[in-house]
Amino acid sequence: MGSTVLSLRIDGELLDRLRSHAAKRGMSVQDYVVRTLIREDFDERFKTAVDETERFYGAADGTADDEAAGPTAASPRDHVRPSAGIA
Repeated sequence: MGSTVLSLRIDGELLDRLRSHAAKRGMSVQDYVVRTLIREDFDERFKTAVDETERFYGAADGTADDEAAGPTAASPRDHVRPSAGIA
């Protein structure tokens, strides 16, 4: 994978803060910004994956998005779990 140059014009105060954050981690400003962008991109992709999984399997509280459609939609709560009532 190749690399491409990205040129930014940023406020001097922001650059000073970036330098400070990068220095605390022993990094260059460029490495710090790239790492931050990669982390943000991962967080976005992870959230999207979680949202898609919840839509597919239903929300964490046991409700599916299609429950809002009305009483005709099948609800996970309408089903009895195999372990229900077994001591």
